[in-house]
Amino acid sequence: MQKITLGLFFLFFLPYLWATPTYPQYKTGTQYIGNEIVVNNGQTYQCTAGITTDWCGSVAWAYAPGSGTAWKDAWTIYNTNNAPTAPDETDGTGGTSNKTYPQYKAGTKYVENEIVVNNGKTYQCMPGITVAWCGSVAWAYAPGSGTAWENAWSIYDANAPTGGSTGGSTNSNTQTFTAQQISDKEALLTSSPQIKATKDSIKTRNNLLVNNISPGAATNPENVKRVEGIISADTWDYLFIRRTPEYTYRNLLQATGKFPAFCATYTDGRDSDSICRKSLATMFAHFTQETGGHNRHDSVPEWRQGLVHVREGGWTESSRNGYNSQCDPLIWQGKTWPCGKFSDGEFKSYFGRGAKQLSYNYNYGPFSEAMFGTVRTLLDNPEQVADTWLNLASAVFFFVYPQPPKPSMLHVIDGTWVPNDKDISNNLSNGFGVTTQIINGGVECGRGRELAQSTNRIKYYKAFSNYLNIKVPQDEVLGCANMEKFDNAGAAGVVNIYWDKNWSYDGANLNGGSYACKLVAYQTPYSALKTDDYAKCVKNHFPDVVITD
Repeated sequence: MQKITLGLFFLFFLPYLWATPTYPQYKTGTQYIGNEIVVNNGQTYQCTAGITTDWCGSVAWAYAPGSGTAWKDAWTIYNTNNAPTAPDETDGTGGTSNKTYPQYKAGTKYVENEIVVNNGKTYQCMPGITVAWCGSVAWAYAPGSGTAWENAWSIYDANAPTGGSTGGSTNSNTQTFTAQQISDKEALLTSSPQIKATKDSIKTRNNLLVNNISPGAATNPENVKRVEGIISADTWDYLFIRRTPEYTYRNLLQATGKFPAFCATYTDGRDSDSICRKSLATMFAHFTQETGGHNRHDSVPEWRQGLVHVREGGWTESSRNGYNSQCDPLIWQGKTWPCGKFSDGEFKSYFGRGAKQLSYNYNYGPFSEAMFGTVRTLLDNPEQVADTWLNLASAVFFFVYPQPPKPSMLHVIDGTWVPNDKDISNNLSNGFGVTTQIINGGVECGRGRELAQSTNRIKYYKAFSNYLNIKVPQDEVLGCANMEKFDNAGAAGVVNIYWDKNWSYDGANLNGGSYACKLVAYQTPYSALKTDDYAKCVKNHFPDVVITD
């Protein structure tokens, strides 16, 4: 069964530490495997599992741990608590001091491992290609204050006394903004029509209203009534006759009610009922591939054998070590979405649950926040994704949320996503086939022929469409055999929905720092779809920022 994976690229923001010498020395060109540990320049690093594994052994100027220009995309600092510290420099009296280190001076040609003081802290010039940057333009590479200083310098002693610095009193090293200024900046950066459309599509209703939704209730929201008009309780029983009992008809209605944009009423001329029917047929087809019985010998046809599984095969709620490699509290995923624990202290397992087989803490956390306003609910109680109305709400969540550079399936079906020239050159076009690319394109698409999984999805989609009176156009692209992956040059790729540090120079600010965050496509702890995350991003990346009322 396919796992939902929202995060494609991971960045890590952990302090520099001294390394233990028991691990092998990093060697350029070695093909490191996920979680392998190496030593480089006196520090230990661990190769990040996942797509980043390929980068761990890539070109050293970019990915050498601790010194490559993008090393944090591939490696994390390892052994934060037990690594021995490097020998301190002495002041000749048996004590330690940073006063013997020279003050950083812009334009000086520093050599590798040279140590300087700037603004009361000590920094060491990193070896390799970065050496040239240590003495480059100050606005970019001044240690601790340049917009890209971490590409040239590492912190040598974060707690060093300030005696060696002549850069002025550190008491004045704060940048102040009002809360309104931060709010205005966030509003400006998220003012594009694309982001507005995305925010509208992921709005949710209060759970008090959702809990009151039931079949035939007069108070049901409009989009729920639309679904009831298309899929009755008897129809649900007929279409999913082999389903496990946890997937109830009421769960379908509550999942619909939680997301007002699903089967919504369009006021711009688009056919609301047709879009709803097509959305249901698409989602049901993928249900059947992901969680279906696939029993060709059953008297019930395969397209009606969906929702047989509510938990990934072989896993139970007492299972250990399931999809929790990102629970480590020393990496940003573990900090942002802290995993729940069993009574013995072991992390809970985040294996596939529900109609879309939601997996990993970095998917359970955002889903929990969308459902309950807190990541803790489902990280502590992941079984709810299987045993409650969330088993279908998780599928609707996946349906309406984009995964840049991929659009959401909703925006593909309702026409909000309009392929640009890059998409067209990649053979990505509106139709059922591109929804398969969204769900499992890395496995099923771009092979020059339809794989069995994709063929199944097409077969199921046609059957559901026929049953729901949807006319499938002759020119609709149903498969994905010739589709390339979505990329950042595509129409959805330009809709960045995460915040990361803005490294640009701003002469009006302290030390020329931007004191701002920018929109990026890769997943970070900070979402542009949440109104308070911009301020959190700024404060995290610029500790000397003060935000006043």
